[in-house]
Amino acid sequence: MSNSLKGKAALVTGASRGIGRAIAERLGREGAAVAVNYASHAGEARKVVAQIEASRGTAFALQADVGRVSEIVRLFDEIIARFGKLDILVNNAGIMPVNPVSAVTEAEFDRIFAVNVKGTFFACQQAATRLAEGGRIINMSSSTTVRMMPAYGAYVATKGAVEQLTRSLAGELGPRGITVNIISPGPTDTELFNAGKTPEQIQQFARASAFGRLGRPLEIAEVVAFLASDAAGWVTGQNIRVNGGIA
Repeated sequence: MSNSLKGKAALVTGASRGIGRAIAERLGREGAAVAVNYASHAGEARKVVAQIEASRGTAFALQADVGRVSEIVRLFDEIIARFGKLDILVNNAGIMPVNPVSAVTEAEFDRIFAVNVKGTFFACQQAATRLAEGGRIINMSSSTTVRMMPAYGAYVATKGAVEQLTRSLAGELGPRGITVNIISPGPTDTELFNAGKTPEQIQQFARASAFGRLGRPLEIAEVVAFLASDAAGWVTGQNIRVNGGIA
């Protein structure tokens, strides 16, 4: 542990499992105090907190549905009450239903946009006035936005929106020394990614990378840790594709 984030406070949304968990644990190892947000997996969130504390870090779990603005505001209120400030926001919470555009219902559309876009937008809105000077906002997109992926229409529409928001917000918050960047993972070995896919489909995704395998959550978390650090102070408005070379 290098303690590059010692004295910093971080919020990672959707941090109970998968990439979010890896990010929360990685930031904790760098010395950040971490708020581990979860929607429904309380037991898993407590495991993440326990893991961070076992590494002599500081963390607490905080339930909130980021698809609801009132709960986002509560998140920020509780974190700042606990830590006294917030330096790092990682908007990781997201859902990934796969359905042809012709079959997406209005309810499904509203839910994916609520979590993936509304949640990120209004967390960024809170951060715009409440994040500490020189803070870091790291949003999550996906490498699917640059590929022709049947049945991913609603999902890539949400991630495209997040990408455009990020670029605009980087310009808005630059005068306060706050960086705003995107990470676009490729296929990564998580429960969310593997859900609903056959072993053959998963292998097809794996073969698309230069390394012939899926990404690992920690490989995404390492890049988040860099963007959260002082070393990335001149990096903003960027979309970093952590995807094993998938075009």
